[in-house]
Amino acid sequence: MDEITPNRTWRVPASLPAAKLAGAVLLVALGLLFADGDPVRLVVAGVAAAALAAWAVRDLVAPVRLAVDPVGLTVIHGFAGRRLLPWSTVEAINVDRRQRLGLTGEVLEVDAGESLHLFGRYDLGATPEEVAGALRAARPVS
Repeated sequence: MDEITPNRTWRVPASLPAAKLAGAVLLVALGLLFADGDPVRLVVAGVAAAALAAWAVRDLVAPVRLAVDPVGLTVIHGFAGRRLLPWSTVEAINVDRRQRLGLTGEVLEVDAGESLHLFGRYDLGATPEEVAGALRAARPVS
């Protein structure tokens, strides 16, 4: 009897876009407070705030970064698009650990042959190691 793998998704934590939008508002406020009549300071603060707000909008428009089902993986592609990776194209699922400045960073790597998809902890709302284990368990045995 075949076991059917339940669909599972990993998404950006809900607090992250709110923090990014609050940071954008704070940047604009600081720009207005410290501009002192200098338009360059205000423009720099405005550009940084706009970039942070665009990053937050992406999290709101496409919060699900990775999904798994019996057919394969669905990954985010571009700003807010989706791409289905059938299991036959997924070559490897790894967790890359690197130490820098005394901190260890983990990234989930999904190697699909001609494309490599990278996901951090804040993309998934879980540790990359935990997600990698769930993906390996969901992968059908060939």
